[in-house]
Amino acid sequence: MRAQEMEAVILAGGLGTRLREETEVRPKPMVMVGGTPILLHIMRIYRRYGVKRFIVCLGYKGEVVRDFFVNYRLHKADIEVDLSTSAVRVLGDTAPLDFTVTLVETGAEANTGSRIRRALKHVRGSQFFATYGDGVANIDIEALLETHRNGGRLGTITAVHPPSRYGEIDIAGSDVRSFREKPQTADGWINGGFMVLDKRAFDGLPPDDGKMSLEIDLMPVLAERAALSVYRHDGFWQCMDTFRDMTMLNEMWAAGKAPWKVWE
Repeated sequence: MRAQEMEAVILAGGLGTRLREETEVRPKPMVMVGGTPILLHIMRIYRRYGVKRFIVCLGYKGEVVRDFFVNYRLHKADIEVDLSTSAVRVLGDTAPLDFTVTLVETGAEANTGSRIRRALKHVRGSQFFATYGDGVANIDIEALLETHRNGGRLGTITAVHPPSRYGEIDIAGSDVRSFREKPQTADGWINGGFMVLDKRAFDGLPPDDGKMSLEIDLMPVLAERAALSVYRHDGFWQCMDTFRDMTMLNEMWAAGKAPWKVWE
């Protein structure tokens, strides 16, 4: 099975409390970057590698995500409305999308692991991609999948270097020799999302009570069983966790310097 034959499951149901300026009215994956929800940026990263089927786990303000995709063509295309019948005819798409999106209601309060578990019934194959709805990267999805298959484990996570939130300065005496604004740290790895999971990773778990955390209840168990491998991504990665993150991503996009834009 190659990347284009797999689904990507995207977590889009959290509260996004640290970005409350935006998430009071929409879920975080629907916050705009360059005039487009970051969720669509994530989908296009996968689409660059042939993935066409997406499963989105809804929760908090899931109706906003539903409305976006149900009415996507109407908002993007020229349309004709017959006011006598309310019939709507699409006259032509300027930028049609060629992938399908399955929107799954996974509960307003469910945790990450429970959300994915509740979406498994829509996954056709034995393996699937999974990621969070707030992180972008110039990641090689095919290389990630190859690492997973070569490892023969039940799960593979992408390790990234987190970007520093402060400018880095190189000091010599009383002089600053160099200054870099928010560089990625050279040491230390964190979970950057962009995972590959086997359905069997969820076998033998306690009954679903909505509280299962992907990060606390599943990944540590897989690691203890030597069933979890890692793909190291040294390139660009950034999550949109705060208003500052959102502003930075929008500035990068506006300047034409968005490393995660791997699609045409």
